[in-house]
Amino acid sequence: MSLEKFYYDNRTVKWFAYACVFWGLIGMLAGLWAALTLVMPELNLGFAPTTFGRLRPVHTNAVIFAFVGNGIFMGVYYSLQRLCKARMFSDLLSKVHFWGWQAIIAGGALTLFLGYTTGKEYAELEWPFDIAITLIWVVFGANMLGTILRRRESHLYVAIWFYIGTWVAIAMLHIINSFEYPLSLFKSYSWYAGVQDALVQWWYGHNAVAFFLTTPYLGLMYYFVPKAANRPVYSYRWSIIHFWSLIFIYIWAGPHHLLYTALPEWAQSLGTVFSIMLIAPSWGGMLNGLLTLRGAWDRVREDAILKFFVVALTCYGMATFEGPMLSLKNVNAISHYTDWTIAHVHVGALGWNGFLTFGILYWMIPRIFSTQLYSRKWANTHFWIGTLGIIFYVIPLYWAAFTQSMMWKQFTEEGQLKYQFLETVTTIVPMYALRAFGGLLYVSGLALMIVNLWKTIRRGAFVANEAAEAAPLPKVIPTHGKAHWHNWIERRPIQLVVFSLVIVAIGGILEMVPTFLIRSNIPTISSVQPYTPLELHGRDIYIREGCYTCHSQMIRPFRDEVARYGEYSKAGEFVYDHPFQWGSKRTGPDLARIGGKYPDSWHYNHMLDPTSMSPGSIMPPYPWLFEERIDRGKTPAMINVMRKLGVPYADGYEKQALADLDKQAASIAATLEKDKLPVKADREIVALIAYLQRMGKDIKMAPAPKPATADASTGSNDKNDF
Repeated sequence: MSLEKFYYDNRTVKWFAYACVFWGLIGMLAGLWAALTLVMPELNLGFAPTTFGRLRPVHTNAVIFAFVGNGIFMGVYYSLQRLCKARMFSDLLSKVHFWGWQAIIAGGALTLFLGYTTGKEYAELEWPFDIAITLIWVVFGANMLGTILRRRESHLYVAIWFYIGTWVAIAMLHIINSFEYPLSLFKSYSWYAGVQDALVQWWYGHNAVAFFLTTPYLGLMYYFVPKAANRPVYSYRWSIIHFWSLIFIYIWAGPHHLLYTALPEWAQSLGTVFSIMLIAPSWGGMLNGLLTLRGAWDRVREDAILKFFVVALTCYGMATFEGPMLSLKNVNAISHYTDWTIAHVHVGALGWNGFLTFGILYWMIPRIFSTQLYSRKWANTHFWIGTLGIIFYVIPLYWAAFTQSMMWKQFTEEGQLKYQFLETVTTIVPMYALRAFGGLLYVSGLALMIVNLWKTIRRGAFVANEAAEAAPLPKVIPTHGKAHWHNWIERRPIQLVVFSLVIVAIGGILEMVPTFLIRSNIPTISSVQPYTPLELHGRDIYIREGCYTCHSQMIRPFRDEVARYGEYSKAGEFVYDHPFQWGSKRTGPDLARIGGKYPDSWHYNHMLDPTSMSPGSIMPPYPWLFEERIDRGKTPAMINVMRKLGVPYADGYEKQALADLDKQAASIAATLEKDKLPVKADREIVALIAYLQRMGKDIKMAPAPKPATADASTGSNDKNDF
């Protein structure tokens, strides 16, 4: 049989590699800055775009979708061509994919800095970007599937299975979670509300980790680890079982992010059960990767690339053991809303994603530039700096988490809360400083890698079109040797796509449909009413400033939380919340019952200078809220959109909305005037105060227990809790 000559496209691979490194540096510097603001609040600069609430989503989006995203595409474009023995299906689609993805990243970062956000973690980008992501993802899928269909290799190696599963699952997750109703070019409201929005969001959020940060990187692991070790994968059968079990089980686990919340108990339990089951496929994949290095361990001592891969796989194993552990209710009661979750995420992000990416770059760049790595010694130095960075990052956060969680739960012998919330924050600030030092080490290692790769590139000669040859794919694909059950699907990529979609869709359907169709899952509360127009504006400001990144709005049924914050949260309280704002981390106290707890003047002073009300607070000031005007002109449109989303505003109420807004704003301004705090009624601070004063006031609450308003250690009132 004659061989066909063709050329691999390395140019697109190079572009994605450069983008991966560039955005990795940007995203990690943003993360370092955000970490430092928790130690030195003055680094918020009194400037809206550089406050923690806006920096944090820029950091997470840049690391996940820019650094890891470009790393995925870099690895897929390199490995897929060689596994299929074919050039990518379309050079044009490759270019559209690359430039389209970079445009989304740049535009998304800019709009997040400017405060345009949906307020949903890991899905903050507004609706035009959601549409653009969908289109570019289709371009990527078409290019990938086109390449697979024109392959010259009959066998679909398991790495390709993971690439296909990733593409299918992310498409489903992104589209379903992104249903939203636009108000303007960069403002929309989630189609879902309250409990339903929380379930859909964490079904997406957990599985964004599963199918963007995990499955594609497992595909890359199955290609690059054997290549770097020059050894075959330890067990191909394990890899097949790993794939099917992982994509089936992972999709169910999202509700474990919502334990002890207002989510129905059956959904919480379902998430816990499947989270525990995840240990088996996850550790099977980790062991398969590590055992691939059998016979090559002597090289690990000298080869930085293998070192990066070993630690990456180890961190994957640690994170995938810790995740199921955190889904146990008794453990989650300690971990949730603390820095334990942050430490857990960064074991995966820095160790698994970061180190695997670094190893791939060190292995791949010299090959596409026909040269040797400039300095193996520098690569080894990078490894040790990066490893120390991870250690200094995560261990202080575990320490901080246990410290804060235990302080939250402490009572005196008299039955009063022992610590105010602010005391639990100031106690762990030194641990935040150590975390920032770890981040600095990690970024320093990245900078050293950039210099090393730059010098490697300078002394090499780029091979844009790498010559290759292979026999064409026969029309009838033979089965070599004894056939196994997976051979049939390995030769049929379209069926593999369909089966993968069915497998990942089952869990989502069975979790979400009952929550939407069975009313008993979301019991309504007759006293809960829609927000007033001014409160709607205040809520938009709250979301814009990223308050959910530090505050929760979900009181769990624990003694300490009820004593500190008030009556625990009910599902029916959130039926008009588009989007929900339950939060996932408490750097500040819970706000679910903040309404009416303090006078308007307290909120005014607190937003102008947090330390004036809470000495030692690490919250940034928000001076621009006192200058910026409420966008009154969009009020009728806001009411109209909310009505279309099911909020029961009366027909024609948008004509009355502005008058009601002005009346409530004037009332708040008059109250502030009495306290010698003159402010114009059309300022954003007035709207934010209206929203804060509304929270938690719709349901009849039992009288707050005495411990909630006293601190036995100081005898002071609870105002410093905010």
